[in-house]
Amino acid sequence: MKRIVFAALLVSGFTSVLSSNVMAQQDTTAKKKNKNKFEITHGIGISIESNSNKTDSTGKKSAPKGRFIGGITLTRIDWGFSRLIDNGSFTLSPKNDFLSYRGAKTSTFSFDVIQFGYRFNPNFKVYLAGGFDWTLIRLRKDITIQRGGTDLTYVEDNIHYSKNRFSNSYVHIPLNFEFRTKENNDGKRFYFVVGPEVSFLLNGKIKQISDENGKVKTRDDYHFQAFRYGGTARIGYGWIGLFTKYYFNDMFDSPAQKGLKNMSFGITIGLN
Repeated sequence: MKRIVFAALLVSGFTSVLSSNVMAQQDTTAKKKNKNKFEITHGIGISIESNSNKTDSTGKKSAPKGRFIGGITLTRIDWGFSRLIDNGSFTLSPKNDFLSYRGAKTSTFSFDVIQFGYRFNPNFKVYLAGGFDWTLIRLRKDITIQRGGTDLTYVEDNIHYSKNRFSNSYVHIPLNFEFRTKENNDGKRFYFVVGPEVSFLLNGKIKQISDENGKVKTRDDYHFQAFRYGGTARIGYGWIGLFTKYYFNDMFDSPAQKGLKNMSFGITIGLN
């Protein structure tokens, strides 16, 4: 995960430099008529948009029209908390009590790296995005989740773990419907983004740290759903806001964990 985040930051830095060069080139050609079919916009990342705002003989821009948008980006960076919901309750049932976790250290992290869509007007657009997300569960008990089998199982260990983290990583594909207000005098606006999302499992992972064994990492699917679907909502102002996600299917494909679902909430940055 650290390597992916580092790579994402490198992409962000590269795109920022490239965006500055693009702006410089645009300044030198500001006096020319805009005859290009596409224009490059910048923010956090680079996107290409079809240019439909033509000028008339007086040099005034015509009314905003729809245009296609898309490209590489680093945006909608979500960081917050994850919660397990056991058949509608935040309290785990006895059969799922082995997954008891530390709420303050059970987290989620995600971001988008690509998007394509259509902006209907300055206040509404629809786009399909793609990115990555992680759910990091900090287990309370000194157990080891087992691989394989038909159910999610575990064994109790005779050693104490200073860290016992059970996690997953997914590629996610959200379809977002974005509504936004007009810009104020500071050039900022309110955003409301909502839409469905599907995800495909990359892997599951256990990371344990103890005095006896040091640091141990193991990977497996650990019965996490190979395909996950849910919904996302965001509300923000300027570049920062709040998000919440809820997944409609069970967190695991294990029959014993039927009805155990996952949700998350927290801060989102990079709205554009």
